[in-house]
Amino acid sequence: MTQADPHAGQPVLRIGPPLAQARLAVIAIHGRGASAEDILGLAGEVAAGDVAFFAPQAAGASWYPYSFLSPIARNEPFLSSALHLIATLLDDIAASGVPAERVGLMGFSQGACLSLEFAARHARRYRAVVGLSGGLIGPPGSPRDYVGTMEGTPVFLGCSDIDPHIPLERVHESAEVFQRMGAGVDERIYPRMGHTINGDELQAVQALFLKP
Repeated sequence: MTQADPHAGQPVLRIGPPLAQARLAVIAIHGRGASAEDILGLAGEVAAGDVAFFAPQAAGASWYPYSFLSPIARNEPFLSSALHLIATLLDDIAASGVPAERVGLMGFSQGACLSLEFAARHARRYRAVVGLSGGLIGPPGSPRDYVGTMEGTPVFLGCSDIDPHIPLERVHESAEVFQRMGAGVDERIYPRMGHTINGDELQAVQALFLKP
């Protein structure tokens, strides 16, 4: 870890088959105060045994220190470091023969925000992008002038209408941005659920990763 790149050198947990034998790879990003082990606990519920999962661990168990609604600069250099870590993982996976269209991005809470922001900043065809209780990063009114197209990538957004951390308006905005970028968006808002994951979300994600 360095001051300029605080997440550098953090461990990446891996489960599933070697990439040479994997049908898909999924980069799974944990939430604030959680761990790589926590997000890997979802692996068996959303994918079969032929999917390789990669779960990086945030330094200090947090990807960035302040709310995802804060000014971008306030969360630096942690945010850029986290985004760079995902890019490096994606490059390493590609170097092992698994292209982006066979890679899923998945996260919960802070990890969902990070996964969605990375996908928007690095638009291309992915297997799927999953944001569980999250939205694009930045304060209200942030320009969403992302470059490129998602090329039909399925994007799943699941959140409660009363999530104490994720404003409903930000989920709607994120859905609109990805639709504009050419993604196939499935936005599901769950009444009175709070900040958690439910069975319907797990089934929806499973469908994205199980179908051939």
